[in-house]
Amino acid sequence: MSKKSHLGLKFFTVREITGPLLFCESVTGVGFGEVVQVITPRGGEQIGQVIDISDEVTVIQVFEGTAGLSVESTAVRFTGETIKLPVSMDMFGRMFTGTGKPADGGPNILPEKYLDIHAPTINPYSREHPTKFIQTGISVIDGLNTLLLGQKLPLLSGTGLPHKLLASQIVRQAKVVGEEEGFTIVFAALGITSDEVTFFRNDFLKMGAMGKVVMFVNRAEEPAIERILTPRMALTAAEYFAFEHNLDVLVILVDMTNYCEALREISASRLEIPGRRGYPGYMYTDLATLYERAGIIKGKKGSVTQMPILTMPDDDITHPIADLTSYITEGQIILDREMFKKGTYPPIDPLPCLSRLMDKGIGAGKTRDDHKQLSDQLYYAYAEGKIVQGTALVSGEKALTSTDKLYLKFMERFEREFISQGFNENRDIEDTLNIGWTLLSILPKSELTRIEPSIIKKYHPNHEKEDSK
Repeated sequence: MSKKSHLGLKFFTVREITGPLLFCESVTGVGFGEVVQVITPRGGEQIGQVIDISDEVTVIQVFEGTAGLSVESTAVRFTGETIKLPVSMDMFGRMFTGTGKPADGGPNILPEKYLDIHAPTINPYSREHPTKFIQTGISVIDGLNTLLLGQKLPLLSGTGLPHKLLASQIVRQAKVVGEEEGFTIVFAALGITSDEVTFFRNDFLKMGAMGKVVMFVNRAEEPAIERILTPRMALTAAEYFAFEHNLDVLVILVDMTNYCEALREISASRLEIPGRRGYPGYMYTDLATLYERAGIIKGKKGSVTQMPILTMPDDDITHPIADLTSYITEGQIILDREMFKKGTYPPIDPLPCLSRLMDKGIGAGKTRDDHKQLSDQLYYAYAEGKIVQGTALVSGEKALTSTDKLYLKFMERFEREFISQGFNENRDIEDTLNIGWTLLSILPKSELTRIEPSIIKKYHPNHEKEDSK
């Protein structure tokens, strides 16, 4: 049979049905990723995709699930096409399913083109280094773990922590200062409840952000297999806006743990040998095919920035999903359960957090000339305050020096005034840095060893008062 002679023909070659998978006798000319029409016993059609090919067996994943299908009377028709997303600038303000269909009651968009959702990652040789600051309006991110255009910076959370609130706040507030018109959001929700979908959409509408947002939503009650498609749909749309229409696009993917659970489910259906904690051994590679689609391409004006959000089972940062995500991406922002219990929002402990590209996007002409040194000093002072707090718990406050007590006071106010802020509070970078200086003024200037004297003279709020004494 020639390469294309299978097209349009129905094959009653299903050998086995397991979970969302059909195992069929192989047909010559079928390609990996090819779209398949699955003909149900009652004559209906479902869509599937070829996910594995061998000399004897072709494995097809069925997106709507395999309930009601039988080995004897289910047929498959190979189309010769891969899964493509219809794209258009009319997608802004719209909500789509995880398979790219309108989910907001609106009409189908009139596509400018159709794009394969399995696009390759950006060639490292073609990458431009990120250098532009994205202002999220959240001090603990902007001041200490800065996000840059083209970066991939994950948010690691835990069950019950307010990562969805934080994601919504970032969608509403994120911008590139001075270039707001060209900054847009692609929001992909994976395995979330209908109530959460309503929350996100209503919040974006209420705050006037929906016009710059494209939403892709896979609900918890929908087939888990669709979760494999959802982030790829979102990234394909983002690449179209960025590299064909010169927009800066922030892609938020929540919750990547649900995505990885779908990977594990499919792997188990295929009877593959499991890797760490039952996840497939190729999960690292699979996640990399998503995360490495973020970046800036030389000669292109647009960019794709990613903020994947995942919930760590048992708050375990060594869990395979969190572990592999941290390997691939350029840092991590971690939500802390103890801070959440104390009522801090956002409950981000800056000490284990990191933005590896931060230094490239801050400083004079980007944020402010004191940003790097101020950030280093705030980190040091907060860490020192934590050490003093531990000493006080063991030895009592009587064992503390006067300087120790100032560090303890700094730590408490830093959590209350710098880290903590309201859900609707949008701080610009100047406000964030000024709050940092106000807090550092609690400490003697002799303790500010990570800041140059000229920077202290320029920005310290009590400098002139102390000099005049």
